[in-house]
Amino acid sequence: DRIEIVLPEAEDPTPTGEVIPLDVLYEDQDLIVLNKQPGLVVHPGAGNWTGTLVNALIAHCGDSLSGIGGVKRPGIVHRLDKDTSGVMVVAKNDMTHRHLADQFADHGRTGPLERAYQAIVWGRPQTLANTIDAPLGRSRDRVKRAVRTDNGDDVRHAVTHYTVHARYGESSDANSLASLVECRLETGRTHQIRVHMAHIGHPLIGDKDYGAAFKTKVNKLPDDVAAVVNRFYRQALHAYLLVFEHPRSGEILRFEAPLPADMTELQAAFESIKPNM
Repeated sequence: DRIEIVLPEAEDPTPTGEVIPLDVLYEDQDLIVLNKQPGLVVHPGAGNWTGTLVNALIAHCGDSLSGIGGVKRPGIVHRLDKDTSGVMVVAKNDMTHRHLADQFADHGRTGPLERAYQAIVWGRPQTLANTIDAPLGRSRDRVKRAVRTDNGDDVRHAVTHYTVHARYGESSDANSLASLVECRLETGRTHQIRVHMAHIGHPLIGDKDYGAAFKTKVNKLPDDVAAVVNRFYRQALHAYLLVFEHPRSGEILRFEAPLPADMTELQAAFESIKPNM
């Protein structure tokens, strides 16, 4: 037998700058706060080596980003899923990165950090405010997460607090077609809000990974609302609030980003459904 292997030329792993529009909410010598658009991957990785937030930040900030995250994640203190929109903070130097990382690791237990998300979910949670305390680990599909009750090495403690702010299409038997929910994280696990809300029977609208079984609920919607839901391509999740202490000045900074246009359209569609009494 004759085996022939062709090895590609080695490529530089360092991301390069790319001109990608950024919605900058605040910027100074130490950090930059932005409102990430849906569809934008945070850092390079398998299948997304270019066109990421990191590429955009390199073009915007030059070589001023913190190096703690490594060459592929310069300045990245925390992440949002590709199809989750909302407020993020990025560090421009190592001092800022360490200080912010400590705040995020504390999750606001002893410090000023606050992170809050808005989600539009199927149905109506039984209580208007509650806590989901359910450990998360890898699913059978290794790119997904699942609630796990075993003691596997990958299982991590996970807590989400939620509050229902609005109910849409409410009927006389106290059921709703959908709800607007605010979620606050006590821990920060991969896909935490998406998995936890699906775990209690109320997955995020548009979530193909954790809410696919609820696609038939679209059939219960008025035609015009169903059309909006069917073209909503992502999970309905937006990181609308971020509060943290500035590492240099000690000032408490608060940033809010309104719902993006696609979630605003989705919300308006559900609001148009008259209650069924």
